[in-house]
Amino acid sequence: MIHESAIIDPSAKIADNVEIGAYSIIDKDVCISEGTVIKENVVIRQNTTIGKHNLIYQFATIGETPQDLKFKNEKTTCTIGDNNIFREYCSIHRGTSDGISDTCIGNGNLFMAYTHVAHDCTIKNNCILSNAASLAGHVNLDSYVSLGGFTLVHQFCHIGEYAFSGLGTVISQDVTPYTLVAGNHAKAYKINSIGLKRKGFDAKSISDLEKTFKLFVKSKKTKESRQQLFKDSNLSNQFTDKFVTFILESERGITR
Repeated sequence: MIHESAIIDPSAKIADNVEIGAYSIIDKDVCISEGTVIKENVVIRQNTTIGKHNLIYQFATIGETPQDLKFKNEKTTCTIGDNNIFREYCSIHRGTSDGISDTCIGNGNLFMAYTHVAHDCTIKNNCILSNAASLAGHVNLDSYVSLGGFTLVHQFCHIGEYAFSGLGTVISQDVTPYTLVAGNHAKAYKINSIGLKRKGFDAKSISDLEKTFKLFVKSKKTKESRQQLFKDSNLSNQFTDKFVTFILESERGITR
Protein backbone atom coordinates (compact mmCIF):
# COMPACT_ATOMS: atom_id res chain seq x y z
CA MET A 1 0.00 0.00 0.00
CA ILE A 2 3.11 2.22 -0.04
CA HIS A 3 4.52 2.77 -3.52
CA GLU A 4 8.17 1.82 -3.90
CA SER A 5 9.07 5.28 -5.20
CA ALA A 6 7.72 7.08 -2.10
CA ILE A 7 10.40 8.57 0.18
CA ILE A 8 9.67 8.04 3.87
CA ASP A 9 11.94 9.16 6.70
CA PRO A 10 12.78 6.31 9.12
CA SER A 11 11.42 8.33 12.06
CA ALA A 12 7.93 8.61 10.53
CA LYS A 13 5.17 6.55 12.15
CA ILE A 14 2.79 5.19 9.54
CA ALA A 15 -0.21 2.98 10.39
CA ASP A 16 -0.32 -0.37 8.59
CA ASN A 17 -3.26 0.41 6.32
CA VAL A 18 -2.18 3.88 5.17
CA GLU A 19 -1.88 4.24 1.38
CA ILE A 20 0.97 6.35 -0.01
CA GLY A 21 1.21 6.99 -3.75
CA ALA A 22 4.17 7.26 -6.09
CA TYR A 23 6.82 9.94 -5.48
CA SER A 24 5.24 11.23 -2.28
CA ILE A 25 7.60 12.44 0.46
CA ILE A 26 7.01 11.83 4.18
CA ASP A 27 9.42 13.87 6.29
CA LYS A 28 10.88 13.16 9.73
CA ASP A 29 8.72 12.88 12.84
CA VAL A 30 5.50 12.61 10.85
CA CYS A 31 2.66 10.50 12.28
CA ILE A 32 -0.13 9.20 10.03
CA SER A 33 -3.05 7.21 11.45
CA GLU A 34 -5.04 4.37 9.93
CA GLY A 35 -7.16 4.65 6.82
CA THR A 36 -5.52 7.79 5.47
CA VAL A 37 -4.89 7.84 1.72
CA ILE A 38 -2.06 9.94 0.31
CA LYS A 39 -2.01 10.13 -3.46
CA GLU A 40 0.95 10.71 -5.80
CA ASN A 41 3.45 13.57 -5.40
CA VAL A 42 2.23 14.70 -1.96
CA VAL A 43 4.67 16.30 0.50
CA ILE A 44 4.15 15.89 4.27
CA ARG A 45 6.72 17.95 6.17
CA GLN A 46 8.27 17.37 9.59
CA ASN A 47 6.37 17.42 12.89
CA THR A 48 3.02 16.86 11.22
CA THR A 49 0.37 14.61 12.76
CA ILE A 50 -2.43 13.33 10.54
CA GLY A 51 -5.43 11.49 11.97
CA LYS A 52 -7.66 8.75 10.59
CA HIS A 53 -9.31 8.41 7.17
CA ASN A 54 -8.01 11.59 5.59
CA LEU A 55 -7.74 11.85 1.80
CA ILE A 56 -4.88 13.94 0.42
CA TYR A 57 -4.76 14.50 -3.33
CA GLN A 58 -1.75 14.88 -5.60
CA PHE A 59 0.56 17.89 -5.26
CA ALA A 60 -0.82 18.93 -1.86
CA THR A 61 1.71 20.07 0.77
CA ILE A 62 0.97 19.61 4.47
CA GLY A 63 3.05 21.03 7.34
CA GLU A 64 5.40 23.15 5.24
CA THR A 65 7.63 25.87 6.74
CA PRO A 66 5.56 29.02 7.48
CA GLN A 67 5.90 32.08 5.25
CA ASP A 68 6.94 34.24 8.20
CA LEU A 69 10.30 36.03 8.06
CA LYS A 70 10.57 35.80 11.87
CA PHE A 71 10.52 32.02 11.71
CA LYS A 72 13.98 30.57 12.46
CA ASN A 73 13.22 26.87 12.09
CA GLU A 74 11.95 26.45 15.64
CA LYS A 75 10.20 23.18 16.36
CA THR A 76 6.53 23.79 15.65
CA THR A 77 3.76 21.49 14.50
CA CYS A 78 0.83 20.91 12.21
CA THR A 79 -2.03 18.79 13.56
CA ILE A 80 -4.74 17.31 11.35
CA GLY A 81 -7.79 15.46 12.72
CA ASP A 82 -9.94 12.81 11.01
CA ASN A 83 -11.95 12.53 7.78
CA ASN A 84 -10.59 15.64 6.07
CA ILE A 85 -10.16 16.02 2.30
CA PHE A 86 -7.30 18.04 0.82
CA ARG A 87 -7.59 18.53 -2.93
CA GLU A 88 -4.89 19.28 -5.50
CA TYR A 89 -2.23 21.92 -4.71
CA CYS A 90 -3.64 22.59 -1.25
CA SER A 91 -0.99 24.04 1.11
CA ILE A 92 -1.07 23.90 4.91
CA HIS A 93 1.80 25.49 6.89
CA ARG A 94 2.84 24.62 10.42
CA GLY A 95 2.80 27.07 13.34
CA THR A 96 5.32 29.57 14.67
CA SER A 97 6.74 30.13 18.13
CA ASP A 98 5.30 33.66 18.08
CA GLY A 99 1.84 32.16 17.60
CA ILE A 100 0.36 28.98 19.06
CA SER A 101 3.24 26.86 17.67
CA ASP A 102 0.73 24.75 15.79
CA THR A 103 -1.63 24.87 12.85
CA CYS A 104 -4.63 22.86 13.99
CA ILE A 105 -7.35 21.40 11.77
CA GLY A 106 -10.25 19.42 13.20
CA ASN A 107 -12.49 16.82 11.56
CA GLY A 108 -14.59 16.51 8.43
CA ASN A 109 -13.29 19.57 6.59
CA LEU A 110 -13.01 19.98 2.80
CA PHE A 111 -10.16 21.99 1.32
CA MET A 112 -10.69 22.38 -2.41
CA ALA A 113 -7.93 22.86 -4.99
CA TYR A 114 -5.35 25.63 -4.40
CA THR A 115 -6.63 26.52 -0.93
CA HIS A 116 -4.06 27.84 1.55
CA VAL A 117 -3.96 27.74 5.35
CA ALA A 118 -1.11 29.77 6.85
CA HIS A 119 0.72 29.34 10.14
CA ASP A 120 -1.05 29.22 13.51
CA CYS A 121 -4.56 28.92 12.08
CA THR A 122 -7.22 26.95 13.91
CA ILE A 123 -10.01 25.34 11.90
CA LYS A 124 -12.64 23.39 13.77
CA ASN A 125 -15.00 20.88 12.15
CA ASN A 126 -17.03 20.49 8.95
CA CYS A 127 -15.76 23.62 7.21
CA ILE A 128 -15.55 24.05 3.44
CA LEU A 129 -12.88 26.16 1.76
CA SER A 130 -13.74 26.45 -1.92
CA ASN A 131 -11.13 26.73 -4.67
CA ALA A 132 -8.25 29.15 -3.91
CA ALA A 133 -9.71 30.41 -0.62
CA SER A 134 -6.77 31.52 1.52
CA LEU A 135 -6.26 32.16 5.23
CA ALA A 136 -3.46 34.39 6.50
CA GLY A 137 -1.74 33.56 9.78
CA HIS A 138 -3.53 33.22 13.12
CA VAL A 139 -7.04 32.94 11.63
CA ASN A 140 -9.72 31.04 13.57
CA LEU A 141 -12.60 29.28 11.83
CA ASP A 142 -15.39 27.88 13.96
CA SER A 143 -17.33 24.81 12.79
CA TYR A 144 -19.49 24.73 9.63
CA VAL A 145 -17.91 27.81 8.05
CA SER A 146 -18.13 27.89 4.24
CA LEU A 147 -15.76 30.17 2.31
CA GLY A 148 -16.51 30.83 -1.35
CA GLY A 149 -13.86 30.54 -4.03
CA PHE A 150 -11.01 33.07 -3.89
CA THR A 151 -12.05 34.33 -0.45
CA LEU A 152 -9.12 36.01 1.33
CA VAL A 153 -9.02 36.27 5.12
CA HIS A 154 -6.72 38.76 6.88
CA GLN A 155 -4.50 37.57 9.71
CA PHE A 156 -5.98 37.28 13.23
CA CYS A 157 -9.59 37.27 11.98
CA HIS A 158 -12.16 35.07 13.68
CA ILE A 159 -15.05 33.65 11.64
CA GLY A 160 -18.03 32.37 13.60
CA GLU A 161 -19.85 29.08 13.08
CA TYR A 162 -22.09 28.61 10.02
CA ALA A 163 -20.80 31.84 8.44
CA PHE A 164 -20.74 31.94 4.63
CA SER A 165 -18.69 34.09 2.24
CA GLY A 166 -19.44 34.79 -1.41
CA LEU A 167 -17.06 34.41 -4.34
CA GLY A 168 -14.00 36.65 -4.11
CA THR A 169 -14.77 38.06 -0.67
CA VAL A 170 -11.98 39.93 1.17
CA ILE A 171 -12.39 39.64 4.95
CA SER A 172 -10.40 41.98 7.20
CA GLN A 173 -12.53 41.91 10.37
CA ASP A 174 -14.27 39.22 12.38
CA VAL A 175 -17.39 37.65 10.87
CA THR A 176 -20.33 36.99 13.18
CA PRO A 177 -21.76 33.46 13.33
CA TYR A 178 -24.56 32.47 10.90
CA THR A 179 -23.84 35.49 8.68
CA LEU A 180 -23.52 35.85 4.90
CA VAL A 181 -20.73 38.22 3.85
CA ALA A 182 -19.53 39.25 0.40
CA GLY A 183 -17.57 41.93 -1.44
CA ASN A 184 -14.05 43.15 -2.11
CA HIS A 185 -14.25 44.85 1.29
CA ALA A 186 -16.56 42.37 2.94
CA LYS A 187 -19.99 43.54 4.03
CA ALA A 188 -22.38 41.59 6.22
CA TYR A 189 -25.61 41.33 4.25
CA LYS A 190 -27.87 39.12 6.29
CA ILE A 191 -28.20 35.91 8.27
CA ASN A 192 -27.45 32.93 6.03
CA SER A 193 -31.04 31.71 6.38
CA ILE A 194 -30.98 29.31 3.42
CA GLY A 195 -27.82 27.63 4.68
CA LEU A 196 -29.22 27.40 8.20
CA LYS A 197 -32.45 25.79 6.93
CA ARG A 198 -30.36 23.17 5.13
CA LYS A 199 -28.56 22.49 8.40
CA GLY A 200 -31.83 21.89 10.25
CA PHE A 201 -32.35 25.23 12.02
CA ASP A 202 -36.03 25.86 12.75
CA ALA A 203 -37.91 28.96 11.54
CA LYS A 204 -38.10 30.55 15.00
CA SER A 205 -34.34 30.29 15.58
CA ILE A 206 -33.63 31.82 12.17
CA SER A 207 -36.14 34.63 12.72
CA ASP A 208 -34.61 35.45 16.11
CA LEU A 209 -31.14 35.51 14.54
CA GLU A 210 -32.34 37.86 11.78
CA LYS A 211 -33.76 40.28 14.35
CA THR A 212 -30.57 40.07 16.44
CA PHE A 213 -28.47 40.68 13.32
CA LYS A 214 -30.40 43.85 12.49
CA LEU A 215 -30.10 45.07 16.07
CA PHE A 216 -26.38 44.46 16.57
CA VAL A 217 -24.92 44.71 13.06
CA LYS A 218 -27.09 47.22 11.19
CA SER A 219 -28.45 49.42 13.99
CA LYS A 220 -26.70 52.74 14.70
CA LYS A 221 -27.72 52.72 18.34
CA THR A 222 -25.06 52.69 21.04
CA LYS A 223 -23.71 49.39 22.28
CA GLU A 224 -25.43 49.88 25.61
CA SER A 225 -28.77 50.59 23.91
CA ARG A 226 -28.46 47.52 21.70
CA GLN A 227 -27.71 45.30 24.68
CA GLN A 228 -30.68 46.67 26.62
CA LEU A 229 -33.02 46.26 23.65
CA PHE A 230 -31.83 42.69 23.22
CA LYS A 231 -32.40 41.99 26.90
CA ASP A 232 -35.94 43.38 26.70
CA SER A 233 -36.85 41.69 23.40
CA ASN A 234 -37.19 38.05 24.45
CA LEU A 235 -34.81 37.04 21.64
CA SER A 236 -32.36 35.20 23.86
CA ASN A 237 -31.62 31.58 22.90
CA GLN A 238 -28.51 29.44 22.43
CA PHE A 239 -27.87 30.85 18.95
CA THR A 240 -28.59 34.54 19.51
CA ASP A 241 -26.64 34.47 22.78
CA LYS A 242 -23.64 33.06 20.92
CA PHE A 243 -24.05 35.75 18.25
CA VAL A 244 -24.07 38.57 20.82
CA THR A 245 -21.19 37.12 22.84
CA PHE A 246 -19.11 36.85 19.67
CA ILE A 247 -19.59 40.58 18.99
CA LEU A 248 -18.79 41.61 22.57
CA GLU A 249 -15.60 39.52 22.59
CA SER A 250 -14.37 40.51 19.12
CA GLU A 251 -10.89 42.03 19.18
CA ARG A 252 -10.73 43.20 15.56
CA GLY A 253 -14.28 44.49 15.32
CA ILE A 254 -16.91 42.81 13.20
CA THR A 255 -17.75 42.91 9.50
CA ARG A 256 -20.84 45.13 9.06
